Amino acid sequence: MHAASFAVLRRLASGTPCPGAALALALGLPRAAVGAAVRDLRSHGVDVRAVRGRGYALGAPAELLDRAAVADRLAERGVSIALETVDECGSTNAALLERAAAGARSGTALACELQTAGRGRRGARWHARLMAGLTFSVLWRYERMRPDFGALPLAVGVACARALETLGVPGVRLKWPNDLVHAGGKLGGILVEAASEARGPTAAVVGVGINVRGSQALRAAVGEPVSDLAALARDLPPRTALLAELLAEIATGLEAFGQRGFAAFRDEWSRRHAQQDAPVRLLLPGGGAVDGVALGVAEDGALLVATRAGVERHHAGAVSLRGAS
Repeated sequence: MHAASFAVLRRLASGTPCPGAALALALGLPRAAVGAAVRDLRSHGVDVRAVRGRGYALGAPAELLDRAAVADRLAERGVSIALETVDECGSTNAALLERAAAGARSGTALACELQTAGRGRRGARWHARLMAGLTFSVLWRYERMRPDFGALPLAVGVACARALETLGVPGVRLKWPNDLVHAGGKLGGILVEAASEARGPTAAVVGVGINVRGSQALRAAVGEPVSDLAALARDLPPRTALLAELLAEIATGLEAFGQRGFAAFRDEWSRRHAQQDAPVRLLLPGGGAVDGVALGVAEDGALLVATRAGVERHHAGAVSLRGAS
């Protein structure tokens, strides 16, 4: 999306209609550029209306992220997170991995209003509309690679579920290895990527995507059942408050994981497991499948499945999990 589009959006965010000529003058843009920005915003799902005699106005309040408000909330809780917000980027994880390689400190976080090339597990795409979700990443440095490091996405899932419950979103469940779900619909996803030295320091970049407000376009793009926070919470806080609480809980979880590993989260993860003791089908990358009953997770985060041949262990990245028919 063009930089001028974000400038127009922020100018209209106050809720007061503004004529196109006044927008052009205030932003130092040609009048035609304002019209192009309005069309650009509409193409991204923003309800920009032309009010006769008064100019352009938003049909609904703009929920743009307030970095300063997030920073204040984190400081109140004593959480050491340095957040940067950007209008648009391809992938917050990719951007933060580059910054990690350049020496960015632990606790650096990046959130964007519009992510255009978000990634999920095993190369899947993460779909997010402008102001309709949260997409952000956190860099956390560990002195060494833990044996149970592969369970970090599960630990972050627990942290996210805790944060959402605090904000009035009950019933969030976890699907192995990295999904937040509610009533069978996907609510969010987690992607952990790491750069590490053998037996040395590890830089983990934790990416999170959350559906705040769903749409028919999102459901069509995802191609599977989805859920969103607006449908689950009676009085949903603004995206800024959501981001602050999620960052605070994730930072606390990342610190706990460094000290105690997945042991600090395993019991709670099991209580939240969406398919605990349910029949499942694991689809293997080579095209095969394993049918069994999900027993929970091992101490290293591996999924335990009871099959006719006995209990099998499956690790993240090797399988997909779906309800058996």
